[in-house]
Amino acid sequence: MELTPKDRKRIEESIRGKYTKVARNPENLFKYPTGRLGLETLKYEKQIVQALPDAVAISYCGVGNPFTLGPILEGEAVLDVGCGTGIDTIVAANKVGSTGTVTGIDLVPKMLAQARGNVRMMDLKNVKFLEASAERLPFPHPNFDVVISNGVFNLVIDKPRALAEAFRVLKPGGRLMIADQILVGQLPKEKKARIKNWFR
Repeated sequence: MELTPKDRKRIEESIRGKYTKVARNPENLFKYPTGRLGLETLKYEKQIVQALPDAVAISYCGVGNPFTLGPILEGEAVLDVGCGTGIDTIVAANKVGSTGTVTGIDLVPKMLAQARGNVRMMDLKNVKFLEASAERLPFPHPNFDVVISNGVFNLVIDKPRALAEAFRVLKPGGRLMIADQILVGQLPKEKKARIKNWFR
């Protein structure tokens, strides 16, 4: 499906608008559990969930648990694509320890502000955040051992490009660990209906 620049702009503005609200508090904005209940339902490691202050845990709104897909090891470099409020970034930072690094990218400034605040509350020094798109990662070389993402690729307009970017920045032998939603059924045939689908 070909999108005009105007179509892309409408979709991106809609996503930014919705997730600016989510950054304040995701409760009741999704059909699945968020906050600490979401973390527990998705079986995040108990000791990590328990270590999160309520003010941090409340901002979780992931659709899955990318950490069930493989290990993240001490000393590794991790990229969190569409980091949102930084909960998965924090989990990864705990796993890589002080010798590793985690970089979170997101398109929504309010999400990044919340993520930075959450990381400050956790007193983590091995994390940084950048405003960037999954379709245009701001890293010129393969920098990462692991790329994680949670509930983001379904929102990306050019999914093949975003996947190619994730693989481009992975070191040889690196791992891509994505938790996401998938469409069950048929996409609408009309372009207008498909674009409207992004606004849900």
